[in-house]
Amino acid sequence: MIGPRSPEKPYMKILPAAFVAAAVVCLGVAARAQSLPDIENGRYALSPVGDGVVRLDTRTGSVSTCNNSGSGWACYVVPDERAAMDAEIGRLQAENEKLKADLASREPTVAGKIEEPLPKQDSLKPPPPKAEAERKIEIPLPSDQDVDRVMAFLERAWRRLVEIAGRMQKDLSSGRI
Repeated sequence: MIGPRSPEKPYMKILPAAFVAAAVVCLGVAARAQSLPDIENGRYALSPVGDGVVRLDTRTGSVSTCNNSGSGWACYVVPDERAAMDAEIGRLQAENEKLKADLASREPTVAGKIEEPLPKQDSLKPPPPKAEAERKIEIPLPSDQDVDRVMAFLERAWRRLVEIAGRMQKDLSSGRI
């Protein structure tokens, strides 16, 4: 050997071997974790309920109810309101796009704009009043025959009322009421 030799450090021989051993252990643990059932590596969260368990899939978010029906355990996916809501939103968006396209094909103007502005008026308000000279209010007056019929009706009603009052007075004086 040429030159002075430094004393050998024992850990220098062990260090590369330790790295190789650590890598082998890490790869073995990773391979073992992949081969384990999903319940053991934390994919599912289970909660007990009255007649079984509720299972939450932590990757997809789906919820299932699991029961032991005598012939073995069976899990059934709980209907997801979110999925139904997302489907309805998708349907409405498609319908909206179709209606926009239909409206665009009917309008001769670009981007749904009209060339003239609409008049500013509220459809719930009555139209503005006309000038006093233009307005004519005509009230049809009753004929003499109509007046005579009303008077005859009122006279008959009055006589009946007087008769009823007289009968009640007689009943009160005789002690029937």
